[in-house]
Amino acid sequence: MHECCGGFGHIDMSKAEFPLPVEQLSQWLTDSVNWTDANLYIALACIVFNPTFWNVVARREHRTRFLTRACCGSAHGACYALAIAILLLGFYRDYRFLEAMRSQPRVPLLDRGAPVYAAGLALVSLGSLLVLASFWALGITGTFLGDYCGILMDGKAAGFPFSVTDNPMYWGSTLNFLGCSLMQASPAGIILTCGVAISYRVAIAFEGPFTRAIYEQRNVGLKRR
Repeated sequence: MHECCGGFGHIDMSKAEFPLPVEQLSQWLTDSVNWTDANLYIALACIVFNPTFWNVVARREHRTRFLTRACCGSAHGACYALAIAILLLGFYRDYRFLEAMRSQPRVPLLDRGAPVYAAGLALVSLGSLLVLASFWALGITGTFLGDYCGILMDGKAAGFPFSVTDNPMYWGSTLNFLGCSLMQASPAGIILTCGVAISYRVAIAFEGPFTRAIYEQRNVGLKRR
């Protein structure tokens, strides 16, 4: 892992203190990243690809039931197949994220021992809590787009962590990436985390209305009975 002994560019970050002005922080992030490193772009590609993949595949499944047919008519089989694909892609994305951080510089501003590391650990703990609590509340089919496969929940999850945020799985995962970035003193990790947050925000914009439409269609059908 490369070490950054001072600031890249115009800012001597070895002497910098928190908090930084927004302009200086932006300059620091830009100057502290090796933009020629292929690992950075591979990780970013994985980050963008994953939510795109599961949205495209899940919507196609909703329209055509191609996964259900491939699983001998089993909607649960289709959901489990999608879950395995999402998990494998997630593991590979996380691996590429870690590889990108390992190949990038650590910087003195973040590499200051216990305080920053503890903050990162706290973020990872909070993020993991949101992710695990969300999985516990939704189960496999609720977590991995079972409603797109025709497996609908009785109602919207309302308890923790959904009482804190509507999308705890996404934002918990984002906190995990940010926490790991702080623990590794990696500005590249922070920038990739921004990519994670943007990708998830776009995914939410597509998934939210589509999922609501699925349940509204179900409710209309129930009222007609």
